[in-house]
Amino acid sequence: MTVQQPTEQNTRLIEQGRGQRHLHRAVAGLTKLGVSILGSRVLYVKGRKTGEWRANPVNLLTYEGDRYLVAPRGHTQWVRNLRVAGNGRLRVGRRVEEFVATELADDDKPALLRAYLRRWKFEVGMFFDGVDATASDEKLREIAPGYPVFRITEAAG
Repeated sequence: MTVQQPTEQNTRLIEQGRGQRHLHRAVAGLTKLGVSILGSRVLYVKGRKTGEWRANPVNLLTYEGDRYLVAPRGHTQWVRNLRVAGNGRLRVGRRVEEFVATELADDDKPALLRAYLRRWKFEVGMFFDGVDATASDEKLREIAPGYPVFRITEAAG
């Protein structure tokens, strides 16, 4: 797993507002009950400082047979924790899947960012500063450092 050195673009972080926190709690609650909203999962990652499990609702993107987590808000706490832990859990209802995460290089992100925007622009478009699924590969590559992407694979065992 590659850990990027901090720059202005790869430290991009958009904090949640009060309304977004309430919405995330509702989505996480439904997902924990087994109601996945357009592919939603609850992500569990151990905190990099405390070692305690942290939970966040995420959208699981499936693209060309592989699965990915995209961070539309940038370098959030779950992103930082996942970089350190290298693994985590995804939950829908009672089904819990353990996984290993590999962070992608910026040059590998354009097609994934486009697919993510195509699927969830209505939900996350505000975090992409006017960039949408019709953007050129060049534009998506330009913004890629601000949007961490992880390929997830099922953990062995």
